[in-house]
Amino acid sequence: MGVQTALDQVANAPSIVDAMRSADDLAFEAGRDPGVRTVRLLAAALQSSDQLVVIAAIHALAEVFDGEAGRMLVGLLSDERLFVREHVAWALGSGLPRPEAMGRLLALVARGGFTGMVAQRTLEQWSATTAEPLMVGVEGALLGIAEPEARARMVETLGLVRASVATAPLLRIARDLDEHEAVRVAAIAALGQRSPSPAVRDALEGFAAEPGLIGDVARLSLIDLAPDQARVRRTDGLSVAQLFLHADIDPHLSSAGAGDNGGIATLLVRLGDALVHDSDTEVRRVITLSRGSVADATADLRTIHAADTGHVYGHIPLLREPVSSAAAWPLRVVTRRGIRRILRAAGGVDLLHLRMADVGSLAAADVARELGIPVVFTVAPDPHAVIESLDRSGRLTRSGFGDADVLEHFWFRTRLVQSLAANAAHTVFFPRPNLAADMRQLVGIDMAAHAERHTIVPEGVDLVTVDAAVAAAERHAAGEPPTPALAELHALIAELDEPRRSLPLVVSVGRLHRVKGMATLVEAWASGPLADRANLLIVGGDLDAPSLDEREQLGLIDASVPPADRARRGLLLPGHRPNDVVAQWMAAARIGLPRATAPGGVYVCASIKEEFGIALLEGMATGLLVVAPDGGGPATYVEDGVTGILTATWDAGQLRHAIESAALTAQAERGPERPARSREMVRSRFTIQQMSESLGVVYRTVAREEDVLRELAESLG
Repeated sequence: MGVQTALDQVANAPSIVDAMRSADDLAFEAGRDPGVRTVRLLAAALQSSDQLVVIAAIHALAEVFDGEAGRMLVGLLSDERLFVREHVAWALGSGLPRPEAMGRLLALVARGGFTGMVAQRTLEQWSATTAEPLMVGVEGALLGIAEPEARARMVETLGLVRASVATAPLLRIARDLDEHEAVRVAAIAALGQRSPSPAVRDALEGFAAEPGLIGDVARLSLIDLAPDQARVRRTDGLSVAQLFLHADIDPHLSSAGAGDNGGIATLLVRLGDALVHDSDTEVRRVITLSRGSVADATADLRTIHAADTGHVYGHIPLLREPVSSAAAWPLRVVTRRGIRRILRAAGGVDLLHLRMADVGSLAAADVARELGIPVVFTVAPDPHAVIESLDRSGRLTRSGFGDADVLEHFWFRTRLVQSLAANAAHTVFFPRPNLAADMRQLVGIDMAAHAERHTIVPEGVDLVTVDAAVAAAERHAAGEPPTPALAELHALIAELDEPRRSLPLVVSVGRLHRVKGMATLVEAWASGPLADRANLLIVGGDLDAPSLDEREQLGLIDASVPPADRARRGLLLPGHRPNDVVAQWMAAARIGLPRATAPGGVYVCASIKEEFGIALLEGMATGLLVVAPDGGGPATYVEDGVTGILTATWDAGQLRHAIESAALTAQAERGPERPARSREMVRSRFTIQQMSESLGVVYRTVAREEDVLRELAESLG
């Protein structure tokens, strides 16, 4: 179509998502026609007030293998616009090494953050042919950097140089007792990736005798140096790994709802158990990977290596306090090492299932490629659906897209989804009302092409837990003493002013994150007449040590209902609770809590977007009438006007109207028909066992195809 036409398409696209997809065509055309006029057109586009056009032009320039285009990109590393520097640091990685850019890229690495990560990634991509210049650049930069974390990032970058020339400086830094611990730890961790020479092994064994973090990391590096475990040949079942980095996942789900420990953390525990317990899935072993401490990681490796069957857990030591997924991109290298260590200890897995466009999936895809492990990827239009919602609401504009992208990394995440989907052995999708059209329009995936590689798999809930919760609430309503979970809910209600203690509950469960819409929910509830007729219970968040995302949402919630007014106005914020406790609270919201809450509560999912909605399904399984987003997964199972109300949850006014309508309907219900219909819908379509069975078919298919490929390669070798 030509560069000018492609550039016009980006500039005139009807939506932000359309413009981002058109940018791919622009990059293709620029690479196809790398002439002087192409460079001039793109240079002019860099001055546009439309930040989408600017970003598209940067990535198009990176496809022009021309000296002038390269010099232009390098010059943009000094641009005053942060989003420009960030995208240039990323885009340079797709081209030939530019030695004149190394100094500025290293300066970005030293500053850290997401920009530092993409700059470091580019330097790593160049390092195979620029080992000595990069090593010299790092050592020179260290002479002018005093801040420990910045020095540690530089040393980590040095550790990405695989050539033996980097070993000596790493050993020197690791041994330097005048260096900050963080810097020495970076060097020691990098030594585990070197060739296992006597000098490296002796040094690590010496460090391993030291107390504290130095010794812990040295012991992990010694494990990294060891030869690969013999691959476990599959004879009686599959070995599957699944990952969600941003959670403290444990079999007891003790941290569900805190930080990023949302529904996915609960799902992976339930799903792993179901896969190994159902012999029809042919899954012998499930390894669930998430973040954890160094001590946990070391103990896990022994357990994983010894376990041929069952659901086992592997923790990835991030060597620092947990951060939100949006802030975790700089942990790419340490995450990759942790994932690789676990999968090697497993002696081989048949496949790796990834689900998120985050740093965990970015790192895991690298490891899978290195170890030859096929990937199953669950594709969701995320962040595509968020971008679309923000675009529709006017909260994200073309002129401000780059500035927003610096915080949300929309462009990188959309490209990561495309890359993961394109390279996956099999892709899994959530149900959506217009799934094929949405995938084509938002993500660029044609589900009709190679349909045998695509499978629609709904998520599922654990009805054993839900049924036990409903039974407990019914027994208490009939006069039996409350369970500990229901007694805790009684205590929470007792903290409200006396006139509010007989009102029904509006309930929402989830992370305190902007995408989950908790602050919008509080605003909608507090600003209408419903606040006088129902209390609001929001379950989720770490209130003792809130993350940045949680603090933001709590600040917005406090603006609607100040903490001092919560008891008077009926707002309950208990923080996160275990999954079984939450289930009992939702059941009590429908059935009622004697002398505390009236029956007829409702469940509200106020998410800007919801790919499926585990907590929402659990609410429906208890029989609650629900309010849910009018798109994504919920629109496939909530019967609008029957089992719930679908609405534009991003709009506080429409959300308020939907909640009020749902509350009036629920409080007028007298018979069991509608609650039974909600529960039966979940029971017939969305159990964890049904999800396990569907994924078992996918996993068996991938494993068989991999066997064929392996046998073919061996026959040709």
